[in-house]
Amino acid sequence: MKARMESLDMLANNIANTGTAGFKADGEFYNLFEQELPMVQKQWTDFAQGTLTTTGNPLNLALSGSGLFVLNAPSGLVYTRNGDFRISKKNQLESREGYTLRNVLDKGQPITVDPTLPVDIGKDGVVQQGGQAIGQIEIAGIDQKALAVSKLGNSYFALTDKAAPATASPDTVVNQGQIEQSNVPVAESTVKLVSIMRQFEMMQKAISIGNEMNKSALQEVAKVV
Repeated sequence: MKARMESLDMLANNIANTGTAGFKADGEFYNLFEQELPMVQKQWTDFAQGTLTTTGNPLNLALSGSGLFVLNAPSGLVYTRNGDFRISKKNQLESREGYTLRNVLDKGQPITVDPTLPVDIGKDGVVQQGGQAIGQIEIAGIDQKALAVSKLGNSYFALTDKAAPATASPDTVVNQGQIEQSNVPVAESTVKLVSIMRQFEMMQKAISIGNEMNKSALQEVAKVV
């Protein structure tokens, strides 16, 4: 029942974030303990590409490939596939949470733009205004087999070992005016959610029946012959 409850929580969170840009679905690894009972050993994240949707907003960016945007957050570096960006009050490119995009050409400093001029971003992440390059968005890849990754909220990731560097991702293409949608398989997740709920209910009934049988057995033992 504990394993089924953990699965329910995970699936419910996946389904709740089907509309969250850049959200990556969670899966689970099982381990067998005493009496071959399946228990959730740990969760894993599916980094498969989500569908790219055209928005026409020049500050919406979507990645094609395995890379992630690298941002400066109060806790350190964070990674995301959610490219819903904006210009901050300091005229810096940032996420909705206020995390700034890192400039490869300036040792990871924020990218400062002129809010009165159009912002053009190339496939390689180079940011231009007035025909001049003013920065390049940092994009990195995360090897889940080599690096321990933890989720921060619904759209961000962080390396558990902050000293372990992420690698460059030159094969990743930046698409301006697009957003990557969640990669949650809605129909499949909904069917699995219903199936697990039924399993959980069956286990509850089994426990209830077992309790009734134990109660009856105790009453029979207590009878005076």
